[in-house]
Amino acid sequence: MAKDSVIIRFSEVSFEFGQDKHVLDEASFSLRQGSRITLMGQNGAGKSTLMKMITGEIKPQGGEIHITPRDASIAISRQVMPQGMAELTVRDYFATAFTEKKYNLDKLIADVFEIVNVDLPLDKQVKNFSGGQQARLLLAHALIQDPDILLLDEPTNNLDQAGIEHLTGFLMMYEKTVLVISHDADFLNAFSDGVLYLDIHTHKIEQYTGNYYDVVKEIEERIARENLQNARMQMQIKEKRSQAEVFAHKGGKLRAVAKRMRESAEEAEEGMVSVRMEDKTIREFDIPPQEMDIHFDGKVATFTSVSAIKNSKQVQKPVDLVVRKCEHVLISGPNGIGKSTLLEKLAAGSGEGFTIPKEVKIGYYKQDFSNIDFSQTGYDALAAVMKETDEHKLRSTAAGFLLEGKLLAQPISAYSEGQKGLLAFCRLSLMRPGLLILDEPTNHINFRHLPVIAKALDEFTGTMIMVSHIPDFVSQIKFNQIIDLEAV
Repeated sequence: MAKDSVIIRFSEVSFEFGQDKHVLDEASFSLRQGSRITLMGQNGAGKSTLMKMITGEIKPQGGEIHITPRDASIAISRQVMPQGMAELTVRDYFATAFTEKKYNLDKLIADVFEIVNVDLPLDKQVKNFSGGQQARLLLAHALIQDPDILLLDEPTNNLDQAGIEHLTGFLMMYEKTVLVISHDADFLNAFSDGVLYLDIHTHKIEQYTGNYYDVVKEIEERIARENLQNARMQMQIKEKRSQAEVFAHKGGKLRAVAKRMRESAEEAEEGMVSVRMEDKTIREFDIPPQEMDIHFDGKVATFTSVSAIKNSKQVQKPVDLVVRKCEHVLISGPNGIGKSTLLEKLAAGSGEGFTIPKEVKIGYYKQDFSNIDFSQTGYDALAAVMKETDEHKLRSTAAGFLLEGKLLAQPISAYSEGQKGLLAFCRLSLMRPGLLILDEPTNHINFRHLPVIAKALDEFTGTMIMVSHIPDFVSQIKFNQIIDLEAV
């Protein structure tokens, strides 16, 4: 296949979920073989849907999608493990990547494990691995197919820094076509040579050339220019309409002048630049802490031991550690060492090696959102965590997280992963937790929102225990203690 030939072409493609959920409206773009493209767009714009259209999992309702050649192989690394795959062993999971039996499958797995920087037993079930290890398996499952078109949907979610660095290095050397959805700006800038922007308001796709930061700057500068031009036009239109009103009341020939001025104002309105509504950022918010009984001694969590997974075995270390009211604690360590397992036990409120008083209200941000009932509507999920349902407060708070009217009425199963993340933060803001437990709270979240979230967590006056693999995010939050599971 020629390096400069077009491998993917969308020609006036339209798609919608029902009548209220438009994704694409006669959108067109083309990608050349060997290009490395970032797919941008607001949470819920339909980025993952667009990838499913490329794989053929979803068919367009209008227009055409051309993949050249027709037999070009396509592999996708999804955000979450597909249903049913978690029960398979690692070896059987990778066998599903091929239509025919591979007699050298173990060798292929070993080679791709080297790329994603992981070494896992092949006879162990996928469900028994951590979120970070499963993220590597999802990525390796796509890479092992050596596809002509590689689609990566949030590939850095749950990856530690070493994993991100290995993936970045691989993509910088990859000679085939790559389309990536990610909210990790530094990761994207390291290898992207172009951007597709899916506009949630116009349902069109804009195409840009250049590295990620340059394109983001170009978009922002264009919006600023267009907003300035529109502001000037608005002033002229207002003046023309005001003058037309004056002339219209004077009678005689001036009425004809007024008519021409109104027509001129209408022409100016039609000539105004159509400005794309840029990505919104969530409003600043706070997470009010639980009001503790005056007799509470301030000990939110007391640890007598901490365990970690090393060389596939659990290692336990005695400790004398107290986490008090208002303290912030960071749990660190590489993927697979047991960070998420520890947080899950803490969120349950009881477990070996620690105690949490029963009166402490726990708010848990789980990285896969499995502690939220996806069959509920967004509204019901928020109302469920409030002591007393206050309609105005619920809707006002939700609007700050870009969760409004129609979206709140939909089941959570219809939300994008980013919208689920914003819903999870909205729930925490409404529930008033005494202990906030956060497992990879940056996953799926648009990078524009992260400084707002970091500020809210930094200012949280209750107790917080967090796991995060994003150094820049962690640096914005003050921590009183760090528990390094690698040192166990």
